[in-house]
Amino acid sequence: MKTPPSLHFSTVDLQANFNARRCEQDAELAKRVGDSDWSDKLKGLQTLRGIPFLFGGDLDLDVLSLRPGASPVSISLPPTQAKYVMFVQAVTDCPPKTLPGFRPTETTTPPNEGNELGQVVSTYSLLYADGSEIDTPVLRRFAIQQRHIAWGASPFAAMPARAPNVHASNGEDLALGRAPELSFGYAEYRTSSGRLSRDENLWLYALPNPRPAAKIVGLRFRAENESSLIYAVSTTELEEHPLRLQGRRKLRLRLPRGLSLNTLGELDTDHRGDQIGIDLGTVILARAVLEYSHDDWIGNLHDVQPVRSASEIIVEYSAHPDARLYLRTDDGSLLVTELRSLSAGHTAPPAALDAVVIEAATRPVKFRIIEKDTGRPVAARLHVHGQHGEYLPPKGHHRKVNIGMFEDFFAEFSNGLNQYAYVDGSCVVDLPFGRVFVEITRGFEVRPLRRILDIDERTEIVTFELEKVLRWREQGWVSADTHVHFLSPQTALLEGQAEDVNVVNLLASQWGEMFSNVGDFDGRTTLGAKDFGGDGEFLVRVGTENRMQVLGHISLLGYEGEIIHPLCTAGSDEAAIGDPLETTMAGWAERCRQQGGLVVMPHAPDPQAERAADIVLGLVDAIEMMVQNPRAGQISPFGLADWYRYLNIGYHLPLVGGSDKMEASSLLGGIRTYAHLGSHDFTYRNWMDAVRGGDTFITVGPLVSMNAEGQRPGSRIKLPAGGGTISIDWRIESISVPFNRVEVIKNGTVVDERRCDTLSSQGYSTIPVTESCWLAIRVRGSVGQCDADIAAHTSSVYVDVGDRPIFATTDAVAVLAQIEGSIAYIDTLAPRTDEARHARLRAALELAHHRLHHRLHQLGASHDHTPVHSVHIKREH
Repeated sequence: MKTPPSLHFSTVDLQANFNARRCEQDAELAKRVGDSDWSDKLKGLQTLRGIPFLFGGDLDLDVLSLRPGASPVSISLPPTQAKYVMFVQAVTDCPPKTLPGFRPTETTTPPNEGNELGQVVSTYSLLYADGSEIDTPVLRRFAIQQRHIAWGASPFAAMPARAPNVHASNGEDLALGRAPELSFGYAEYRTSSGRLSRDENLWLYALPNPRPAAKIVGLRFRAENESSLIYAVSTTELEEHPLRLQGRRKLRLRLPRGLSLNTLGELDTDHRGDQIGIDLGTVILARAVLEYSHDDWIGNLHDVQPVRSASEIIVEYSAHPDARLYLRTDDGSLLVTELRSLSAGHTAPPAALDAVVIEAATRPVKFRIIEKDTGRPVAARLHVHGQHGEYLPPKGHHRKVNIGMFEDFFAEFSNGLNQYAYVDGSCVVDLPFGRVFVEITRGFEVRPLRRILDIDERTEIVTFELEKVLRWREQGWVSADTHVHFLSPQTALLEGQAEDVNVVNLLASQWGEMFSNVGDFDGRTTLGAKDFGGDGEFLVRVGTENRMQVLGHISLLGYEGEIIHPLCTAGSDEAAIGDPLETTMAGWAERCRQQGGLVVMPHAPDPQAERAADIVLGLVDAIEMMVQNPRAGQISPFGLADWYRYLNIGYHLPLVGGSDKMEASSLLGGIRTYAHLGSHDFTYRNWMDAVRGGDTFITVGPLVSMNAEGQRPGSRIKLPAGGGTISIDWRIESISVPFNRVEVIKNGTVVDERRCDTLSSQGYSTIPVTESCWLAIRVRGSVGQCDADIAAHTSSVYVDVGDRPIFATTDAVAVLAQIEGSIAYIDTLAPRTDEARHARLRAALELAHHRLHHRLHQLGASHDHTPVHSVHIKREH
């Protein structure tokens, strides 16, 4: 917002004293080719950093030039009371220098550009009404600096005339429906200082008056060793240095009627906004107050979300104590508040904004997070907010978590309106005095902790004890996320530790012309393993997700040796435009198996194409369910239905859970796999073997175990031809995610169910079995209080009755159609390299089709299947 200039300054009219034209200066005092024209627009009355200055107009002379050897320039003033005299000025650019014996640098801004310091540029004299005068030497890089500098050559006692600017991140700009102004990375700074390198700048200098009680009647400027320019002068009676701003402050402000927030719940604070501003300072953020329910916070809800206030905002700012805060209403009128009156605790005048000071977060407090049983520090996910809902991040973490794709590098998480940081057992948080609200979580077996703390002058260290309530790890269960992107391996390890995910599979991949985590893949390292210097309890392994848009995606975990290329194929979006179809997922899966890896079909049910053929070919070790929105928290019923189809035609296919984490709004381990290792040591290889064995379950909170006739999931039970009964017992425990129904699933159908209203339950069912089937436990419950959601599901126990296998004709026909669809794509649309390769790729799918079709006939299944695409006759559709 362009605010009115501060009322604490008086401009000095230099028009009668200007002796030069800007456009006629020597190259060292002029704009360079490529400079923006911002300084040319400084004509007449201008405001720089909230300070009014009177620049030269459109007359011939528009700047005061000081050159060595020239006569001093004197300016008469009416008797003026001033504590500081303000200057807009610049010294001549020094030519770049090189070290003897070295060629000049090739950069456009040599590293020494503007670093020269200490030479007296000129002398400024204050002339007083009593005839006395005081001289002040103006030194290069102290009170004055050249127009062009390298990024590290800021002056020590002068400020850039360009004010700091707050700007939106790329993701915020797009959410607001506008084009990003800055490239990704620079936009994520969210601020710019005004110290622009590779572009011209002018500098503000506040000359202190050694005799503030005496009136100034004139100024005299004498060049000493270098040429310089003075563009404008103002005076002020401010007691405190006019260019020195206070640290970050916060206000709670009531919005005037009719003024609304944007889709981010904020007022625009950058130069494109015209709603809020400060004359002597910068508004950093103006967002809705977040209102939390006190009862919910101290209660047992799994997820406590605040509500955005529609009438009040928190304003964060950095400003001079005598600055003014302005708010523009919808009718164009300005409301204003003197910040000094608020900081002094005075009641604001009736016409002022309705604002209250928020206690500044200036008290550094160390948080220690320890395990209750052992006292050892443990990683955790931490959220802290103040009494007005303002997020208080630990040092080193964002005040606003970036939630867009490919912005998730920072060990942070955003759940709705709640923001979190991942910390490794300890951190320092700057807190306000008074009440703060803390939430700490650590996975599905540790009781989440919410506390209300009172911070005072004695608060230095706060220790939080996390209690492990469930002991499934001690019973041989290992948790895992099979699908994570973009994090660095070390950050993935921290987040895995904090979420109590024992195995994090970080997947390199390709996204059109972008590649992710490829440099982290070495085909041998399991970060966190004892063999690689870790404690062996939390592991990160880099694998790959190999992808093609039509045929599908496949996750290749834990394989050794060279990375399996191509990472993506057959064109956009996964591969680049023009990339031909170089392989099938079957080819990728075979290579992964040959290199000792685990093959997972990710994010069921999509894409529903070649996965059908690969499962029929026996190349898939597990099928993955996912939950992309951690607040929704439901395991996809469509993904489960897809899985049921393959079980119904006899394929051994364990369940795994993966978050497909690609942004900070996706929770690592939000859906996770539990695999039972039993008495085996926990290593990554043993984990892969446990998944292949099939004793797994997936969950968004409740932990579930089942036995059928004493056999665990992944096992086979044999019954005589006449069948019999299967006794199933199950046990479910949850820390905070409620569940209300336990269902026994037989061949995809509920055959028994039990209602539950506690966070732990166990039960027993007897299921009559007359034909071969699979059995599993499904748990209904929700992180979002939706009773019908699916919160957990076990893998299957397989029951063979006589010699008749599990086989559902309808499901087999549907799978055949998917295989035919994949063949149709290869025949018609897939970009080819050569006919020989095309024939080889097609042959794998033909083999899968033949196998399943043969089984249909071998089992005497009656079916009416008209191929959607002939396997034997290539044709266009």
